Amino acid sequence: MSLAVHYRVAMPRPHAHLFEVEAAFPAGPDVLDAVMPVWTPGSYLVREYARQVQDVTAQGPDGRPLPVRRLDKRTWRVDARGQAVTLRYRVYANELSVRTSHLDGSHAYFNGATVFLYTEATRALPHHVTVDAPQGWRTFCALDSQGATFIAPDYDALVDSPFEVGPHTPLTFTAAGVPHEVVVWGDSVPDADRLCADMQRVCEAQARMYEGLPLKRYLFLVYLTDKGRGGLEHQASTALLFPRTGLSTNRGWEDFLTLVAHEYFHLWNIKRVKPRALVPFDYSQENYTTLLWAFEGGTAYYDNLFVRRAGLMSPTRYLARLGETLSLLHSTPGRRVQTLTEASLVSWVKHYRPDEHSTNSAVSYYLKGEVVCALLDLEVRRATRDAKCLDDVMRLLWQRHGDGSGVPEDGVEKAASEVTGVDLTSFFDRAVRSTEDLDYGVFAHVGLEVSFRVREAPNDKGGTPPRLKGEPRPKGWLGVTVRGSSTLSTVPEGTPALEAGLYPEDDVVALDGWRVDGAGLISRCEDKRPGETVRVTLFRRDRLLEVPVVLGQKPADAVWLQRVERPTDAQKAAFQSWLGSPWDETPGPA
Repeated sequence: MSLAVHYRVAMPRPHAHLFEVEAAFPAGPDVLDAVMPVWTPGSYLVREYARQVQDVTAQGPDGRPLPVRRLDKRTWRVDARGQAVTLRYRVYANELSVRTSHLDGSHAYFNGATVFLYTEATRALPHHVTVDAPQGWRTFCALDSQGATFIAPDYDALVDSPFEVGPHTPLTFTAAGVPHEVVVWGDSVPDADRLCADMQRVCEAQARMYEGLPLKRYLFLVYLTDKGRGGLEHQASTALLFPRTGLSTNRGWEDFLTLVAHEYFHLWNIKRVKPRALVPFDYSQENYTTLLWAFEGGTAYYDNLFVRRAGLMSPTRYLARLGETLSLLHSTPGRRVQTLTEASLVSWVKHYRPDEHSTNSAVSYYLKGEVVCALLDLEVRRATRDAKCLDDVMRLLWQRHGDGSGVPEDGVEKAASEVTGVDLTSFFDRAVRSTEDLDYGVFAHVGLEVSFRVREAPNDKGGTPPRLKGEPRPKGWLGVTVRGSSTLSTVPEGTPALEAGLYPEDDVVALDGWRVDGAGLISRCEDKRPGETVRVTLFRRDRLLEVPVVLGQKPADAVWLQRVERPTDAQKAAFQSWLGSPWDETPGPA
């Protein structure tokens, strides 16, 4: 009988939010060090999963207790004396996120990194998991199974295969000949047939790019909640968190499909083609790479694009969403402080740990990475007269590194230069290794130009032309953002608010002697003219203060992409090659 590590996961008291885990390790070294990961691949933050582990005991093959002692935050040592060891412990799971685990009376979700102790000595062995579920509950996982036991070829595959357990009836569809399951928790979807049909189209659009799918089945775990949006990619599955009310609107439905497209594209981009710096994963500490802009930002670029290619988003909507991304980038002062390579490298302490100063000191590698990859796609198209595009770069990386060997830190840049036949060093120097504003001139290749305007309302995300005709009246500008009803959340660099001495966490109560909330503060300042002085009354650490602020002029940082007035035939052809729609086709709704 081949050696393997065996786990049994039980949940006899779901309301206590405690998994009861049994981990049986085969005979081996005299000393067994069982450890818990501090992070999970795909989410680059040390989360200290061991803090939820309790009641660890050990016994030998004869059932006799073995002494176990904790060495550090993540390690339990057993004096095994070469014999097989069974550990029993409990894991508290009451955080509903795709990066952790959650157990209650309605279901159980667990990410392997949060539940399974392992040893480095047995990490490469097969790992078997049996789930003792409450009556009427089913277990869903992308791993192969034999009877009630799920089998992972090694610990890495186990960590990369989350489990969902509950009284669920899955939705199903087939894409590119591969069966897909969709397990939904939290609420029912308003139109299950449409959901499966649209997801199928998105998955098949990606399969066409790579001429097939690299797996034999796929599992979507969908968690519909009151708030929150996000996902975590896995080797043959994904966990998606999405607001339940979002699926009731066309924009929300579209946004859900982009989330599906994003996590599904990770099947290639980072699950199989990954930075070499992450090979193999070191679960004990941070794993550093400068390439997250390409693997996450690149995936963010493709998520909208694949919904467009699936025919589920009009070209006008696509360009509007890209304009919203550009607008968000241009309202982030940190883009002038942090390069993309640094943003990738220090994601462990910056991206996943934002604070009130983050907008001034950092830029998201998702956000700027998406824009850079859009520009890179157009740059490749321009350099090759539309014979090649970013798809060809991604396929070259897949051909060379799809075996999991890893992409070197300069690998993406070299692949792009190889595909174009042009040295793209200057492009990458500016786009990823400097804090200069990006060069948007390449949009002209597809008959577009980048335009800027003033935001017309607090919820104006940009992406569309101005609604008001004529030259707008200059608006007074304070420059803050508000959390809740009246608390200042950020005070960006270069704003009148920062120069005057307003602080994050100030609680605003009045403007010029009249009571206002946060929304009223911003709108009433916009009713005034640049250069006027206003008096902001606030509480700071329970002390009442009045701060005079000289208003600035509201900046034109809402971005939209407009078509050139007299496009050439080459521009029209390039536009159609990029977005799959004739230039002269009637634009869809924005």
